[in-house]
Amino acid sequence: MTKTLDAIETQDQLPKSTSVVIIGGGIVGVTAALTLAERNIPVVLLEKGHIAGEQSSRNLGWVRKTNRHFDDVPLAMQADRLWAEMPNRIGQEVGYKQAGIMFLAKTQAQLAMHESWLKSVESLELGSKILSAKEISQKVPGGQGHWEGGIFTASDGRAEPSIAVPAMAKAAQKKGAILIQHCAVRTLSMSAGKVSGVVTEKGEIRCDRVLLAGGAWSRRFLGNLGVSLPTLPLICSVFRTKPMEGPTDIAVGGPDFSFRKHKDGGFIITQRGKLDAPITLDHLLIGRRYMDQLRTQRGFLNISFGRHFIKDLALARRWGGNKVSPFEKIRTLDPDFNANLNQDAFNNLCNAWPAFEKAEPEEAWAGVIDVTPDSNPVIDHVQKIPGLTVATGFSGHGFGTGPAAGELAADLVSNATPLIDPSPYRFDRL
Repeated sequence: MTKTLDAIETQDQLPKSTSVVIIGGGIVGVTAALTLAERNIPVVLLEKGHIAGEQSSRNLGWVRKTNRHFDDVPLAMQADRLWAEMPNRIGQEVGYKQAGIMFLAKTQAQLAMHESWLKSVESLELGSKILSAKEISQKVPGGQGHWEGGIFTASDGRAEPSIAVPAMAKAAQKKGAILIQHCAVRTLSMSAGKVSGVVTEKGEIRCDRVLLAGGAWSRRFLGNLGVSLPTLPLICSVFRTKPMEGPTDIAVGGPDFSFRKHKDGGFIITQRGKLDAPITLDHLLIGRRYMDQLRTQRGFLNISFGRHFIKDLALARRWGGNKVSPFEKIRTLDPDFNANLNQDAFNNLCNAWPAFEKAEPEEAWAGVIDVTPDSNPVIDHVQKIPGLTVATGFSGHGFGTGPAAGELAADLVSNATPLIDPSPYRFDRL
């Protein structure tokens, strides 16, 4: 876990029954629990490790609409509203600030991609605009980079992962949700062809419906049930600086770096142009579904073969409810950060904005991203297993839409009118 992640206390006693069980204590599962509790629907959230211990506390904290797929933008727009309302809703700040997000283009080809995206979403009236090199210098002074231009969305922003998700979890508990940490769900109980409960390492809970929001673990959980969810892992390395004076409050994404202000006064920095892609068995099983992505994004991936393959291979893919599950053997995905990538990001950033040469590292970490073939999540019922709904596969941009994704998942679970049209996130598209 990151040093700044707020720990929360949850109960240990497993209830005998409830209406809905949520598997996974990341931002999507937590906001779904919060929403259901507010609707007076009994809900129990089970987390094998710590609340927000994986992707939901290890991300960059960006809350953006820019460069999302057209079909994904409505969810992001609803998330903007929910982020802004969150402090009043839960009685605690979550670090949300609409300071804007800017993406930079070093080449004409990169700028053309931003222009193409802007044209594709012009009907949504997001307020995004193409910037000249001069306008970039005005918004982010002190730079020495040579930019063809960029794109800026003033209504984009950021929140603080380390405090936001725990705060939402505490609010969910106050409103009646039961949260239990260090309790892995091994499998589902079925009766008359539909979900009737979950089997955990601490016993069974009867329920009517289950929401699986297990992030990178969702594929393995579903695979044990005979359901194939195509997701593959990527690893993003990040570091945070000590408090320092920076050039802007805007979050900035360059071709080979990004930075944004942290609540403590430092900056969160990553190598935006590179992700580690360790080969696992799943790459051999479903890798062909990602050929289009590989053709266009091969240069962004550090593909490697080694210990990740062996470690993954050692984890069971089939087990029963009376057997120790993989989720008990690895409570938290905590990959090593890539120091070379972090250093590369720092060097690239300093070349563009020399003010960062004074930056001192405070902390570094890495997180596992679960990527779908089209980089959009699945938020849908599992037709093969009546009573099971999934909200997973957010492909590295789930924190920003998390509050809306959790509410949409809660809508589907409770048969309420959906927050938005859920069809872009249907399971069968994959």
